[in-house]
Amino acid sequence: MKRILVTGGAGFLGSHLCDKLIQKGNEVICVDNLFTGKKENIRHLLSNPYFEFIRHDVTEPLYVEVDQIYNLACPASPPHYQYNPIKTAKTSVYGAMNMLGLAKRVNARILQASTSEVYGDPEIHPQPEGYKGCVNPIGIRSCYDEGKRMAETLFLDYHRQNHVDIKVIRIFNTYGPRMDPNDGRVISNFIVQALKGEDITIYGDGRQTRSFCYVDDLIEGMYRMMNSEGFTGPVNIGNPGEFTMLELADKIIELTGSESRITYLPLPSDDPAQRRPVIELAKEKLDWEPEIALEEGLRKTIEYFRRVTS
Repeated sequence: MKRILVTGGAGFLGSHLCDKLIQKGNEVICVDNLFTGKKENIRHLLSNPYFEFIRHDVTEPLYVEVDQIYNLACPASPPHYQYNPIKTAKTSVYGAMNMLGLAKRVNARILQASTSEVYGDPEIHPQPEGYKGCVNPIGIRSCYDEGKRMAETLFLDYHRQNHVDIKVIRIFNTYGPRMDPNDGRVISNFIVQALKGEDITIYGDGRQTRSFCYVDDLIEGMYRMMNSEGFTGPVNIGNPGEFTMLELADKIIELTGSESRITYLPLPSDDPAQRRPVIELAKEKLDWEPEIALEEGLRKTIEYFRRVTS
């Protein structure tokens, strides 16, 4: 049994990770300030004697004894991270410093949940880990994009200078149950609009692409990375299947049986035109690749949203 800290543990990804770690027989400390995380996501774990919830903000130091740290704390959808951009940047940078300091003190292995946003609006497609990105440092998304890039810098510097045992993953678009219906991400937006029979709003011409990974696949990749040996990353974790926004909207309309129509709005600033991971490194180092196809994952996600929005 390991004692494992999960920051952002009451969030969409964090709560699924807590589930997996408990199922694997570990003791889990879940830390969240509940800005975007929800107690409802972890309510089923609160009575478990091997699960502990602490309401805490990672911009402040935390003193606990643990064997592993998963650092997931940070708002991840544009409306949430743009709500207070200075706080978002602090969460990425101070949060990384505080968790790395903790890992150094207690000799714990630590994993950083980074993001495909470090590639910005990419000039190379698809994106391998060696691509350094094309990021606007002064745009409205910079608080998140550059915050995550700085967190990666801190992780590698703590590893080189202080020999902290680190892991870095770059998460591509992920979806599934426990997504916030109001988080502003494309899949949750489209599903909620379709279930309500509202117009589905596409930003731009709908030809921009994304790759969507179902949450169970993502958590498995994260778990394998944490427990791998001799490999720090960064490594892309995502589904290389690539879809336009129009294709996604049409598929959600079909699966929900909705009569929603598609409408178009201007494209937000710095919105990437393309996003798809190269996952050869994850296949080689982690023996990992996603197993759940988009249609299967969407069916499960739609079923969840029917329950929580009805």
